[in-house]
Amino acid sequence: MRPTLLFLAYLALSPLLAADESARRFLDKPDSWFASAEAKQVAAIILSFQTDAGGWPKNTDTISKAYEGDRSKLQPTFDNKATVDELRFMARMVNATQAATYRKSFDRGLTYVLSAQYANGGWPQFFPLRKGYYDRITFNDGAMVRILQFVREVATEKTYAFLEPKTRAACLKAFDLGIACILKCQIIVGGKPTVWCAQHDEKTFAPAKARSYELPSFSGSESVGIVRLLMSLENPSAEIRASIEGAIAWFEAHKVTGLRLETKKTLPGAKDIVMVPDAKAPALWARFYDLKTGQPYVCDRDGIPKATLAEIGHERRNGYSWFGEYARDLLAKDYPSWKKAGR
Repeated sequence: MRPTLLFLAYLALSPLLAADESARRFLDKPDSWFASAEAKQVAAIILSFQTDAGGWPKNTDTISKAYEGDRSKLQPTFDNKATVDELRFMARMVNATQAATYRKSFDRGLTYVLSAQYANGGWPQFFPLRKGYYDRITFNDGAMVRILQFVREVATEKTYAFLEPKTRAACLKAFDLGIACILKCQIIVGGKPTVWCAQHDEKTFAPAKARSYELPSFSGSESVGIVRLLMSLENPSAEIRASIEGAIAWFEAHKVTGLRLETKKTLPGAKDIVMVPDAKAPALWARFYDLKTGQPYVCDRDGIPKATLAEIGHERRNGYSWFGEYARDLLAKDYPSWKKAGR
């Protein structure tokens, strides 16, 4: 590619690259780093993006430059890994500096997390609620699983020992409610537990629609994280063990075999994802499976499910994760280890 075209391509991509810059970039730093001048500078920028509600926006570079815009335009959410990692960062700052500013930020953020939980244990994608699919119980892209991992950390890990016992107890209660909600959402077929949809109705727990191409379905992707969370529980009940075993059986029965994803180059700088026959290809799982037939499907923005990638337009075919080795390690590593541990 000529230098001029390469530079223009970089400019086109740079906002997307910047959008992935967030607090999680620093969470592997040693505790001592959080007392440094650099950490305090980063913390000041992260604080500038904390919304009045207590959470943080998604798809935003929250570590490079302080926010100076209209604060009413900052929309807090749990989507795309927002909020939870910023709170982990603030907890590390509290421990390293004992500064009231960071403690106040953490307390506001934790209140936001706990306030967003429905009485039935689920969490929406956005809070305050904004109507539409954003209000559904959201497993999409691991949102609720990440929240549950976080509140369990707050309840049990020494990083959060600066909190009052009643606050940590509230987090443990929120975690237990969330696990109960997960069990209520699991799709039952013929009396047997299977997997989950990417989002569920916040009142009935039924599989629910999100965007036009995200129909009520069995999820071959989001369900993996849910099963791993359930496997992490100490002394699981018989109901939880049955939930795990049912999901594992479903994953085993719904492998997509004999096909391989391949990215073909079309026009200069463009690509097209296609499915090609390959008897030796590793098993795949679809993002979505039809609730009636159990068959994989893909979908364009018209909301009409199709059987193959070739049947939908280039934009959705290449702009969404429709198939992947989602459950490979779950079946090959995680489940055998869980069984061996005898939980």
